Amino acid sequence: MHRFWILALPTFLFAALSVVPLVAQDAGKQATEYRTEADVLYRSGDDLTEAMEKRCRLDLYHPVNQKDFATVVWFHGGGLTGGNKFIPDGLKDQGIAVAAVNYRLSPSVKSPAYVEDAAAAVAWTIKNIESRGGSRERVFVAGHSAGGYLTSMVGLDRSYLAAHDLNADDIAGLIPFSGHTITHFTVRKEQGIDGKQPVVDKMAPLFHVRADAAPILLITGDREMEILGRYEENAYFWRMLKVAGDEDVELYELDGYGHSPMAGPAHPLMLNFIRKIVSDQSGRK
Repeated sequence: MHRFWILALPTFLFAALSVVPLVAQDAGKQATEYRTEADVLYRSGDDLTEAMEKRCRLDLYHPVNQKDFATVVWFHGGGLTGGNKFIPDGLKDQGIAVAAVNYRLSPSVKSPAYVEDAAAAVAWTIKNIESRGGSRERVFVAGHSAGGYLTSMVGLDRSYLAAHDLNADDIAGLIPFSGHTITHFTVRKEQGIDGKQPVVDKMAPLFHVRADAAPILLITGDREMEILGRYEENAYFWRMLKVAGDEDVELYELDGYGHSPMAGPAHPLMLNFIRKIVSDQSGRK
């Protein structure tokens, strides 16, 4: 049984958290080098629109001359209406690859276009990371705010990756930071629904709770400092996953951190989560 806990630590204690890079360094050898491939088009085909050509791109940051490293597909926040791809500082030089993804935005497109883009980026990464030395069995999906919502939708609703002949359950782990688990407020706005009116339909991760999802690490900021209800809906998401029979889900609440600041201290927690899964995979081989 996977252990669950809510972490509420004072701010100063996070300075003591240390994360060992996932690629070990031998004494006396040169530190791992990293390469960034910028603006990789992750969609293909004759039906690409101008918007797809512009926004469906990712930056791939990865170790050089390493084998079987883990990869994080990272989705930026911005309410599904703004934001741009970036490699989080907390994920650099950690022995992993990061695929930082842009996706099309509302109102230029409407739901579920941005979820379809997110799935296409995950599919591209799974299908191409081995050529850079990584393991397709160690692809994790993560993101902050709107990126957390995309993370959960791609990982819980199997249909999006099935369109790419992939099984969502083969994702190594899902790590949404402060993501909606009900239907996203931008999706509701597109339908003329007020942002304070909660909805759980097929565009809500909660709609797709099941026992056999990939391992999930839910992280939010302080419930009193978060965007309205964000901690509570993640807590309900955790509970319903458990009720559905999912034992591989954890929930962290970061005391003293609001919606945006929580991302910094969340990165070490995510890296520890990744390290444990990679270690478990290695132990089974």
